[in-house]
Amino acid sequence: MAQLIRRAAALNKSLPAASFAARGLATASTSSITVETSLPFTGHNIDPPSRSVETSPQELLTFFRDMALMRRMEIAADSLYKAKLIRGFCHLYDGQEAVCVGMEAAINRKDCIITAYRDHCIFLGRGGTLLEAFAELMGRKDGCSKGKGGSMHFYKKEGGFYGGHGIVGAQVPLGCGLAFAQKYSKDESVTFAMYGDGAANQGQLFEALNMAALWDLPAILVCENNHYGMGTAEWRAAKSPAYYKRGDYVPGLKVDGMDALAVKQACKFAKEHALKNGPIILEMDTYRYHGHSMSDPGSTYRTRDEISGVRQERDPIERIRKLVLAHDLATEKELKDTEKEVRKEVDEAIAQAKESPMPDPSELFSNVYAKGLGTESFGADRKEVRTVLP
Repeated sequence: MAQLIRRAAALNKSLPAASFAARGLATASTSSITVETSLPFTGHNIDPPSRSVETSPQELLTFFRDMALMRRMEIAADSLYKAKLIRGFCHLYDGQEAVCVGMEAAINRKDCIITAYRDHCIFLGRGGTLLEAFAELMGRKDGCSKGKGGSMHFYKKEGGFYGGHGIVGAQVPLGCGLAFAQKYSKDESVTFAMYGDGAANQGQLFEALNMAALWDLPAILVCENNHYGMGTAEWRAAKSPAYYKRGDYVPGLKVDGMDALAVKQACKFAKEHALKNGPIILEMDTYRYHGHSMSDPGSTYRTRDEISGVRQERDPIERIRKLVLAHDLATEKELKDTEKEVRKEVDEAIAQAKESPMPDPSELFSNVYAKGLGTESFGADRKEVRTVLP
């Protein structure tokens, strides 16, 4: 909650102070607002949580700013990729922001998150900075992985974020390993292991889930179902696309992943369940606006009308905007001012990232083995190699 307040304070600076004072938000920031989720939850072998979600003016304004920042970051990453400042693979998250911010609102930094390669916004939600994100995307030294990982390998251990992973589904067994460590240390925390509908048919996912269920691990498997695994529609790849039921003996919950408050409620519910009873599956019904990656135009296997229809009817940022306006927490102009501030913040971070140097070639050999072991290059031209093995 302290993090939410700090972030909302940043939003308050970007909106005119007088207008906030007029609404009495200084005292209302801790007041409670009850909102009903857009759709009911659907449970498998479990009674779903209530649709009534408790929130506050502070939280709604924070949701709006955080999602606007994430959306702008991903749009900027699109432009940087097309300008060839980002190379290699790049998978964007715009459209799915509600999953990230809703999850963060329900957990703390002792809880772990591990995901696949669509990881930029989750890194930001875990306390990462725009500079660290853009520098990593451009392969610069100030990146979160020192410029050596790129788009698919963001990481922030101190924020409880154990990375984006490029091998489809491979992060799920690792996430169950994190949950094993949490149960062993009895620290009352959980791990969210995230994967897409394309990875939901991976054998290793079911092997890991079996072990997690046998040992009652505090593991929450989160299927971000954006309905297309690369360019393949879910119904063409899965005989049963009801991913929340896939655990069979493990309970599941289907959630409107375009509703940040529904995600918050579901994640809070899942954490309480996992700490008492072991693993649970959450299926987040969401949608990506970009193609699978930057090399995919995203328009050959789905229509433009489908994409624009989701934007008009289910966009997560617009839903929060409507709530903020309906409760008279800010005016339309103030929210647009926030979006302008966010754009400026992103532009400044990009400019800083461009000034960051490239990693030294010798960094190719670092962080491969434990310190003092492994291979290092040396000499004036870095062509001499020295190896120390255990």
